[in-house]
Amino acid sequence: MSDKTSTAKAWISAFRLRTLPLALASIGMAAFIAASRGEYSAPVFWLSVLTTTLLQVLSNLANDYGDSIHGADSVERQGPSRAVQAGAISPAAMKTGMYVCGILAFVSGVALLYIALGTDWKALLFFLGLGLASIFAAVTYTAGKKPYGYAGLGDLSVLLFFGFTGVMGSLFLYNRNLEFSDLLPAISCGLFAVAVLNINNIRDVKSDRLAGKFSLPVRIGIKKAVFYHFFLLSLGLILAVIYTLINYHSNWQFLFAVSVPMMIYNSLGVSRYGENPKRLDPFLKQMALTALVFVLSFGSGLILAGS
Repeated sequence: MSDKTSTAKAWISAFRLRTLPLALASIGMAAFIAASRGEYSAPVFWLSVLTTTLLQVLSNLANDYGDSIHGADSVERQGPSRAVQAGAISPAAMKTGMYVCGILAFVSGVALLYIALGTDWKALLFFLGLGLASIFAAVTYTAGKKPYGYAGLGDLSVLLFFGFTGVMGSLFLYNRNLEFSDLLPAISCGLFAVAVLNINNIRDVKSDRLAGKFSLPVRIGIKKAVFYHFFLLSLGLILAVIYTLINYHSNWQFLFAVSVPMMIYNSLGVSRYGENPKRLDPFLKQMALTALVFVLSFGSGLILAGS
């Protein structure tokens, strides 16, 4: 295998493309809600997809870099090895990759805002600030001198950026108007994203504790983190039901119920293997897929109800 091929594979691995469906779920939720109201815009959707993808890749690169320099990616870590930890990509090269992704995300975001908002300068400045905050949050989660992910604030950050910002912010770009009940599916998306992070943190409790990374499972213990996981999934579904009842038109709107067995399976798996981190990784991937299935079925139900 040539050095170029090996390097390319290392970068693709560092991008952690398997995390993209989860990142795009909130964008999809906003698009479905907008489409159900006749407000869908293809340019807004695809630029949202591009910007979100770049932000997620930036976050993944920063996480690889940050955990490696702070010691969380040690031999004790149960998940897949990271590029910097394994020596496949140098720390300097990873920082360069982060800068490139950050610049591309900024350019894509500006194009998105111009297409969606035109010359509404107040809205443009607000969303530009939100975009810069997203880039800053992606980088400082595990990188920097005082990464907030090490202080146990990762769950709150994921809820804000995968839920409120991802869904509500994207939805505003379609119609410049939001309904209060839109908060409910937005929070659901955020909670399911937090559930993915929670599984990751349960799996990595031992290495995180050694590295001084005080994730929520490190702080409260695995048993309480397992109950917390059940709470996240349950609350996310309850909010989806409440939204559907508030905006009820057809039984099609309960199509998201097809994701419930997947959530039960995931919750049982986390409960069973919480003390056996090597067995948790498949449930992390399955939870990300479950979140995507929830959004697709929820959104499809909205479209079918209005057809």
